[in-house]
Amino acid sequence: MERGFTGERTLMRIFIGESDRFEGHPLYEQLVRLFRKRGFAGTTVLRGIGGFGAHARLHTDKILRLSLDLPIVVEVVDTEDRIQSVLPELDRMIEGGLITLERARVIMYRPHESEARGES
Repeated sequence: MERGFTGERTLMRIFIGESDRFEGHPLYEQLVRLFRKRGFAGTTVLRGIGGFGAHARLHTDKILRLSLDLPIVVEVVDTEDRIQSVLPELDRMIEGGLITLERARVIMYRPHESEARGES
């Protein structure tokens, strides 16, 4: 995705569990690696404090036993074509979860000045 882009894009949200794995590693980490390797502009991983999925099993941080598999949401914004191109690979990686797509209007995308200069 080009830097400084604005306009219509696609927002993809991937809902998985914290304990989900792919090739021996946390699935959310593998998804971030995939999107970075594919040159997506960025990815955000959000850890939920509670929720339930298709089996209606409650996952919450309030009960220690249930806090080991909290909800994770991975968000990516890019062009519709780029999002569509990665879906077959996601199908192979994600055993159980939910993927949603929606239109997003990007009004700003730019790195911090320190990042643009290569500073950490």
